[in-house]
Amino acid sequence: FLVYSPCRFSVRGGDSCELEGVVVLKRIVFILTVVAVVGFLGCRRRDADRVVFYCAAGIRPAIADIITAFEAEHDISIVTDYAGSEVLLSKIKLTQTGDLYMPGDKHYIAQADEAGMIEASWPVFYWVPTILVKKGNPKNIAGLGDLLGDGLSVGLGDPKACAIGRTTKRLLEKNGISWADIEKNLKFQSQTVNELGMQIHAGALDAVIVWDAIARYYDDHGELIPIAAADNIVSSVDIGILKFSKKKADAQTFIDFINSNAARLIFEKHNYTTKPTE
Repeated sequence: FLVYSPCRFSVRGGDSCELEGVVVLKRIVFILTVVAVVGFLGCRRRDADRVVFYCAAGIRPAIADIITAFEAEHDISIVTDYAGSEVLLSKIKLTQTGDLYMPGDKHYIAQADEAGMIEASWPVFYWVPTILVKKGNPKNIAGLGDLLGDGLSVGLGDPKACAIGRTTKRLLEKNGISWADIEKNLKFQSQTVNELGMQIHAGALDAVIVWDAIARYYDDHGELIPIAAADNIVSSVDIGILKFSKKKADAQTFIDFINSNAARLIFEKHNYTTKPTE
């Protein structure tokens, strides 16, 4: 789009080559600015076409498969932000943007609702806390009380960052174990439940408390020690539409899908509990 023009010299007018150079430079700057603005607006439009989904990191394996199946059937794009439930809640409060929120515990949906950020919510599946130990259970851990044994290396979720941490703290208190009691053996606190399973995979810890479905991802390196139903705390995992969503119709379409039989089969493939437990 640039045309070469030879310089013209004039005693009265000076060097017109310099003037033409300035004009050409201004044209280049203008064109590049237009291109940048168009590109930026294009990106903004593409982002606006997507449903923004804040999702607890511990749900990622199943949700990734569900999103793939959903997008294959619908002309709707889902962009997902995975992190700890508390971290996501803080982000939503700060930005007041996004369309869907699915934390690792109904408690966080209730908090978001109290803050006036939830349009509506629905239960999707249930978490069952369990103890995950090294393969072969070399420390002979049979229950929560055994996590207080001398010389154990234990990992727990941070109660201020993720759902498994908050539930674990309540679970220990329900069974007469304070956080202070277990701190002597607490060698690792995680921001997400996935990090705890990875510690068992690496052989870095003797035991962690994770969700049942997460524990089953580590069958090759760990062993699941169930917690008695009477002693346990089962958590409902809900999904909610955010009140400030600009894509509520598309968000509702995704919720309908995540509660469909097709999604249930995907959850069950990943060992998630889709029916309430006693």
